[in-house]
Amino acid sequence: MWPIGEVAARLGLAVSALRYWDERGLVRPTLRRSGKRFYGEEELHRLAVAKMLQDTGLLSLDEIATVVHGPARGDDWRDVLRARLALVRDQQAKLARAEAFLEHFLTCPRRDPVADCPHLRVGDE
Repeated sequence: MWPIGEVAARLGLAVSALRYWDERGLVRPTLRRSGKRFYGEEELHRLAVAKMLQDTGLLSLDEIATVVHGPARGDDWRDVLRARLALVRDQQAKLARAEAFLEHFLTCPRRDPVADCPHLRVGDE
C-alpha cells in the first residue's frame, strides 16, 4: 500500500489531482486510514493507465473513467475508444492536408503564391 503523496510523486501527478480523481470516481483508493488515502497495486496500475490516457490530451475524464473501469461499470469502453480514434484519424487527415498546403506555399517558385500560383487558382486548370 502506498500513501497518496508517494503515488502522486511516482506518477508525476499533483496530490490534488488524485483527490479529484477519487471524488469523480475515476480511481478510488484501496483504503482510507485516519483520513489518509492509500493505494494498492491494482489502483496504482489503473492510475498509471489513466495518466497515460490523460497525457494524450484527447480524452475527457469521463471517457478515461469508462476505459479504466472497463466492463465493471457496464459501459462499453471500446465504443469510447472507437469514437475517439475516429476523431483522431479525422484530425490526422486534416493535418496532412494542412501540411501539404503549407509545404506547397513554402516551396512554390512564385514570388507571391497567393496572387500568382496556378495551383491556388480556383477554376484555372
